[in-house]
Amino acid sequence: MNRYIPISKESPLILASESPRRKSLLEQIGIPFRSLPSNIDEDSINGSTHHIAMALAEKKAMAGHAVAGKNWILGADTIVISGDIILGKPSDLEDARVMLKTLSGKDHDVITGFSIVDPSGRIACTGYESTQVSIKILSDKEIDSYIATGEPFGKAGSYAVQGIGSFMVEGIKGSYSNVVGLPLCTLIKKLLEVGALDEFPILPFD
Repeated sequence: MNRYIPISKESPLILASESPRRKSLLEQIGIPFRSLPSNIDEDSINGSTHHIAMALAEKKAMAGHAVAGKNWILGADTIVISGDIILGKPSDLEDARVMLKTLSGKDHDVITGFSIVDPSGRIACTGYESTQVSIKILSDKEIDSYIATGEPFGKAGSYAVQGIGSFMVEGIKGSYSNVVGLPLCTLIKKLLEVGALDEFPILPFD
């Protein structure tokens, strides 16, 4: 097995995403990183929801490697699915309204695919985490007021569990951080397994 320099302040993880939620999660657990945009075609992959999430995560990670070079790379993609309907980011007010009505009073799944690419450009690990989220019955007034905050835009499924949108979440089965954008417990296990981390927490912890 090849031995590469582990993630550190001198050799930070490259997050192939500019998602403020994912950046906040990595900051929260003290992993040194820098982020890069992942400009990939997200419409060219078919298959099961889990396959799509993992395939997009791999594409993002490989695109990050092409730019970043000799660092460990993390790609991730989060998909919200209700029944057999994939709910992406809302394109406008009406799109957000339709999504929130779809989620109202039901359970749905949030699936995050992740992929870790080593400094040579080899995919060291790809996986996914699935979390079930229960949403209370939403009135039209609640939906319209929530949309008026602007928070639904840029969020898969049109809500942010870590923000104002928490008012509608009755329960979560599985990883909370997965719903935000990264399954932290699973991710740390995998980073340790593939040698991207020597230990965790990374000390000294700032």
